[in-house]
Amino acid sequence: MNRRYLRLAASGAALCLTAATLTGCGAVDGLTGDNEVTLRVVAAEYGDNPQNSSAAYWKTVAEDFEKTNPGIDVEVSVYSWSEVDAKVAEMVKAGKAPDIAQIGAYADYAEAGKLYTADELLSVKTEADFLGPLADAGKVKRIQYGLPFVASTRLLFYNEKLLADAGVIPKDAKNGWQPKSWAELEAAAKKLKGAGVPTPFALPLGREEAQAETMMWMLAGGGGYTDNEEQYSIDSPENVKALEFLRDKMVGQGLTGSVQPGKLDRQAAFDAFTRGEVGMLNGHPTLIKQAAGKGVKFGMVTMPTADGTEHSAMGVADWVMAFKNGHRKESGKFLDHLYEAKNVSAFTSMYDLLPVTTTGYRAAQAGSAGGNAPQLKTFLDALPSSRLYPVGKKSWAGVSEDIKQNIGKAVEPGGQPVKVLEEIATKARAADPR
Repeated sequence: MNRRYLRLAASGAALCLTAATLTGCGAVDGLTGDNEVTLRVVAAEYGDNPQNSSAAYWKTVAEDFEKTNPGIDVEVSVYSWSEVDAKVAEMVKAGKAPDIAQIGAYADYAEAGKLYTADELLSVKTEADFLGPLADAGKVKRIQYGLPFVASTRLLFYNEKLLADAGVIPKDAKNGWQPKSWAELEAAAKKLKGAGVPTPFALPLGREEAQAETMMWMLAGGGGYTDNEEQYSIDSPENVKALEFLRDKMVGQGLTGSVQPGKLDRQAAFDAFTRGEVGMLNGHPTLIKQAAGKGVKFGMVTMPTADGTEHSAMGVADWVMAFKNGHRKESGKFLDHLYEAKNVSAFTSMYDLLPVTTTGYRAAQAGSAGGNAPQLKTFLDALPSSRLYPVGKKSWAGVSEDIKQNIGKAVEPGGQPVKVLEEIATKARAADPR
């Protein structure tokens, strides 16, 4: 999962700080005793201000670990999302890779033979606890190198008042709106347009997150970026039909607002939703707090599909990896500690993210049922069967960038989905030879 999709709590507002370095017990690398090891950990910042910085979480995890593992010190450096991937890349290039990195992608390092595998690091209990789709997404050539850290899914958000005023849902409806098909989505958007809503459906295919929005529609149409054999299938008939629907039924009928989808970014769409200018859009958990903070009453449902039947939702994740620095045993111990249920729950609760382990998932379900986070329940329910980006492919970063640059052209009036998808697919296959 490209890191962009799991910045959820930060949503582009991650702290632009100089790295905050945290040493649990005051040990400094190079000054420890002969039999001591200092694990150097680099992590991403998910907070958007000093009060909710991720540094506090890592400090607690490191200190708790050191108490029960004498002889292993943990030094954590926390960087903003805008610099953390580049910082790790610089360290690796200089021959000073961290022992553990919590960043957005792992495939390049795995392909280069720089990472330990999951079974070289983790206890059987920890390794078996990862949710299936997330563990699979962490694999390169069927071997797991990427350890999922946090996850999320996407849902369709809608403005309850706008839909009620437009006659889409009764004003006294108790169960909200439950659309199943794209036809229902189109009909609702037409009513919103007739009621004068500026943007009946926001379709952000701008550079910020075009690959996410695109994947949601592809999955809902029965397609996706890859086939069952994990080979690129970007130009599949199902994907072509999905973009043709967007071009003809949504953009072509003026249901996506005045800004061209290819020039609309995710956060701009979110901001418009919180101002009451958007009737519907796909979103992640960050939008819950943003909309509630502006007093917008909203509902959330699973993304409707082309024919009304169920298809997998899109899941996204950020990753943890351990570099081959000679500290395999020590890194494994720390990672077993990191994935203990209490630590998983502490981080996901802090940022309204979803757990990546079965035990964490069950705990979150219980919490949602008990009223602690009821709005996250629908996101949570979609996680076990979700599909993630093909992040195990070294080529994915380039393919994602190609999608960001070109996919908006496919849904413009007169756009050619077949041609655009074929061009992207051809480059993708060339970059991922079998």
